[in-house]
Amino acid sequence: MKITQIRSATNRLVYAGKTFLIDPWLAPRHAFSFVDVPGRPYHIPDPMKEHLPMPFYDLPVSVSEVLQDVDYIIVTHLHPDHIDMSVTDGTVGAPLDKRVPIFCQNEADAAVLKRSGFQDITILPKEGIQIGDATIRQVPALHGTYIPCGNAMGVLFEAKEEKTFYLAGDTIWYEEVAATIKKYQPEVIALNACSAETLENGRLIMNDEDVWNVSLAAPHAQLYITHMDNVAHAALTRYTMRGRLASRGIVNYDMPLDGESVVYLSDEPLLAKGSD
Repeated sequence: MKITQIRSATNRLVYAGKTFLIDPWLAPRHAFSFVDVPGRPYHIPDPMKEHLPMPFYDLPVSVSEVLQDVDYIIVTHLHPDHIDMSVTDGTVGAPLDKRVPIFCQNEADAAVLKRSGFQDITILPKEGIQIGDATIRQVPALHGTYIPCGNAMGVLFEAKEEKTFYLAGDTIWYEEVAATIKKYQPEVIALNACSAETLENGRLIMNDEDVWNVSLAAPHAQLYITHMDNVAHAALTRYTMRGRLASRGIVNYDMPLDGESVVYLSDEPLLAKGSD
């Protein structure tokens, strides 16, 4: 398997011969800020950060390169930093090829995707679905420490010739994440971990303590740290995360820069510059 960090939670995953585009946020740099969202439903602890335009950085490659040879799209939930969203009519995924099969978490998200023009929409089942030589399934996620910021899902990938891969998605560490790790024993775990937070929902995704808990629950897994350095409500950067993980003695992780790829073929992953 090969994972290419595109930007924030957007990644390209090559798994069992298929290419999956995960949470495709492809907007140009500084496309929107929290103050652009109608009704401004979310506020963050530092009010000045609400005005910071996101994403902070451009894509590391062109949109056409990101979309090249994609077999399937996975959207863990419909937030504007996980799929491009129009603030005028609420449609999503404008840059995407609407003919490419897309997986989502529930009927509500499927309805938005259908209204947005997607032609082949599947709600990812918890019991799993066969994609070529791989089985993928929806697993639980909890998107907020106070009140969940809407629903979100994780995704579990299994294949005979690949390492079991757990995409935790937008979640904090909680009992269902622990149960997923215990049940499936994933060998690679992707964690959204910039510690994004809002006043209304609390911390929305993992921080360094949550990453530490995952490392304790899965000491033989390699952690893939993603969803970094591009959103205004983040409390951690790659730089601060490295320091905090070092202080906790965590070494079994990769945290690639935008445009970097990690290949997991043996016990030792290979970090390689470039897209797939």
